[in-house]
Amino acid sequence: MAMTTGGRRGGSISEINVTPMIDVLLVLLIIFMVVQQGLQRGLSVQVPPPRDARPPAVQPENLVLELEPGGRYLLNRQPVARERLAQELGAVFASRTRKVLFVRGAETLPYGEVIGAVDASRAAGVQVVGLVPRN
Repeated sequence: MAMTTGGRRGGSISEINVTPMIDVLLVLLIIFMVVQQGLQRGLSVQVPPPRDARPPAVQPENLVLELEPGGRYLLNRQPVARERLAQELGAVFASRTRKVLFVRGAETLPYGEVIGAVDASRAAGVQVVGLVPRN
């Protein structure tokens, strides 16, 4: 018992004609591409600061906290006591709008000491802490 699906004998064809469906999909794709280009709006502008504004006090852009063996801490090469680290950082970052600190630890320091310095900086209001590898 063989089943025929069309051909010379006649009968119905059981295949779906996908050509019209592909045509409709391509037209929709083109429409969506054209509409997407029209939706993209915006203007990138850099506005200069007002002329009457005073320039901020000159501050070193990047602050680096160096942790050395023996519990010695240096903030931009100035010694800072470990006990007063949070207070010193709080005083430095109180007037800054960009609260970023880089921490560079010696290779021989325990991990907990570096994390303690990072915690003290976060308690002082530092928002971004970057770890700098030793050279």
